[in-house]
Amino acid sequence: MPIQWFPGHMTSARKKAADAMANIDVIIEVLDARLPMASANPMIAQLRAHRQRPCLKILNKTDLADPEATAAWLAYFDAQPGVKAVALSCKKASDVARVPALCRALAPHRNDNVKPLRMMIMGIPNVGKSTLMNALLGRKISAVGDEPAVTKSQLRADLDARHMLVDTPGMMWPKIEYDSDGYMLAASHAIGRNAVIDEEVASFLADALLQRYPVRLTERYGFAAEGLDGPAVLEAVAKRRGMRIRGGGLDLEKAALVLLQDYRDGRLGRISLETPESRAAMIAEHQRLLAEAETARSTGSGTEEE
Repeated sequence: MPIQWFPGHMTSARKKAADAMANIDVIIEVLDARLPMASANPMIAQLRAHRQRPCLKILNKTDLADPEATAAWLAYFDAQPGVKAVALSCKKASDVARVPALCRALAPHRNDNVKPLRMMIMGIPNVGKSTLMNALLGRKISAVGDEPAVTKSQLRADLDARHMLVDTPGMMWPKIEYDSDGYMLAASHAIGRNAVIDEEVASFLADALLQRYPVRLTERYGFAAEGLDGPAVLEAVAKRRGMRIRGGGLDLEKAALVLLQDYRDGRLGRISLETPESRAAMIAEHQRLLAEAETARSTGSGTEEE
């Protein structure tokens, strides 16, 4: 079942972000390093293009992502005009300390003491925007939590005489185009649990792990992954961990939550759910299926007319 999640306050957040961007020099877009494109809000790209603003793309949670995949994504983003990409952890002070200089390089006209460099932090929910804001300021100004949509209003603060920051609420977009993006976002806890079924999300995640990192499942849970599919992985986790419901059946919901939390906490190792190559292949397959569906509709319509 496709996943969609667009709480009402995000419409207002988008309008306020669009208005504020008129007075911003550099956009800092925070992405999840494990799924950089799936976690990139297309509305942010549209707003940036309208205002012609450069962008520092931060691949946050890099300590949880596959280093080879991250390197490929950095090269992918760095090839885009007006974009600089960097992989870091917003929880590490030494990583965060690099951000102002990277932003200054994108806006050399502000590299003086006349006017402050105005930076706006943007991104989807629960990717680390508020953690970045607090780390840059060296004090807690934004609420932080392991739940999507904790921040619901814009926050402005001066970093120093040369740098000003605006933190924006996490913004989703009205319709997630690719089903796999919705599942990747849900698995990574960027979508509220009220919009998803945990077993479905965990089964999707298990299928992805079987395809890319099957040995991690064996190392973590102690069963052979060969020949399994997503639902079978949940059954195997439940059996290995003794998760049972009343009557003796397997507690697949609990197994799903365990798998999801192990992924989110990095207990399965450094994992990336997409690469530039896998994303290109996914989009090509999506377009192929759409073309086939359109051909089928056209053929059916022509037959009916005859």
